[in-house]
Amino acid sequence: MRLVQVLIPEGKQESVLTALDAQGIDYAVFDEVGRGDFEAMVQFPVPPSGVETILETLTDAGIQEHSYTIVLPTETVVSQRLSALTERFPGLRISREELYARAQDLAPANSTFFAFLILSTIIATTGLLLDSAATIIGAMVVAPLMGPAISASVGTILDDQRMASRGVTLQVTGLLAAIATAAIMGWLLQETILIPPDLDIRTIPQVAERTSPNFLSLFLALGSGLAGALSIMRGAGSALVGVAIAVALIPPAATSGLGLAFGLPGVAIAAAVLVLVNLLAINLSALILFYLSGFKPLDAGKFEGVKASVFSRIVVIAIGIAVLSIVLGAVTWTTFQAQSYEQQTKTELQQQFTQADLRGVELVRTTVDYEPADILLGNEPEVNVLIGISRDQTVPPDLAQQFDDHLTEQLGQDVAVRVGFIEEQVSEEEPPNPHLGGLRGVQGSPSGLRYYS
Repeated sequence: MRLVQVLIPEGKQESVLTALDAQGIDYAVFDEVGRGDFEAMVQFPVPPSGVETILETLTDAGIQEHSYTIVLPTETVVSQRLSALTERFPGLRISREELYARAQDLAPANSTFFAFLILSTIIATTGLLLDSAATIIGAMVVAPLMGPAISASVGTILDDQRMASRGVTLQVTGLLAAIATAAIMGWLLQETILIPPDLDIRTIPQVAERTSPNFLSLFLALGSGLAGALSIMRGAGSALVGVAIAVALIPPAATSGLGLAFGLPGVAIAAAVLVLVNLLAINLSALILFYLSGFKPLDAGKFEGVKASVFSRIVVIAIGIAVLSIVLGAVTWTTFQAQSYEQQTKTELQQQFTQADLRGVELVRTTVDYEPADILLGNEPEVNVLIGISRDQTVPPDLAQQFDDHLTEQLGQDVAVRVGFIEEQVSEEEPPNPHLGGLRGVQGSPSGLRYYS
């Protein structure tokens, strides 16, 4: 429920009260004894979804922008007379005036915004290097990116170009600042003992997650944008939604900066693409939801022009996402192909060993070195096979080539196979169990490990 207080200009009291009576609003009127510009103040309760309608009615009755209209959230209203109003104004959507005020509150001052953004990036970069998901999530609580993302869409819908431009500017410059901060931090850390001198950041799972963007990343960004818009319209959970928006933007921006710092352009570009896709998706989903919710400009006469502007912006953002989705599609497809090949290779080799039923020979482990980038570059998969074999067992000299020929025939792709052997000793009381992940009773040493390729 909202409590609306309106100062009535001189000569407008009768028309204002008549308009409220026509709407079935219960109100209280107080004489105004201020400077003389207003003759009375009227206040009345109304559900959130009815504020916009009532204010439009009061505008037609003579309440202009130079008057004072205050909308206050109420903790509790005790009255049996409110049921009729609640039935008349169902729903939870706030008025465009409240939406505008909330969007302004969400966009902090520039100094505050960049201070929190840089601190968030520093924490997130530390979390990436430590491979700590908890640290990264903690950094997202600090990140102030929800405000600019929402204010850009609100400014577009309500035809406030200044708010929209500031929201877009803060998002773009903020993410560029995040990339630069992570790059500087990564470069400085390389000169210290805090990280190993030969560290390959591509092997860190939290970094690798941001360098292989696929369509699932797009769903995260779209969901975050919708949740952000919904939380503002309903006034619930905005802090937690801000974390979700930051998760889609800050970690990949920090990853891109680390790629620059460590001289890995592939990492920097892949993470930057993820940042850009997520940024566009968040703005697109929020803009569409605000439009579908029926918000119109504060000046009703500008609705048609704003409608065309919103549609054009939606089309431009959608085209940008579609172009960048080519990259997401390529990564998604190649990742699926690489993982499918790995699974098929392991299955084929396991079946070959099972059918052979060789005594004293055990398939210990199979690994496949085949990345999405290898598919795009046309590189052959590399298969490493580790076999446990008795000391007196004879090893076929062309075993690696046999595996190569079998996999090439079954999977239809050239492959490079490398076979390693571990000499084993097995006690008579407890024979080896082929279902275990390794060897029972194995005595291995560097001299007992042989490779054939």
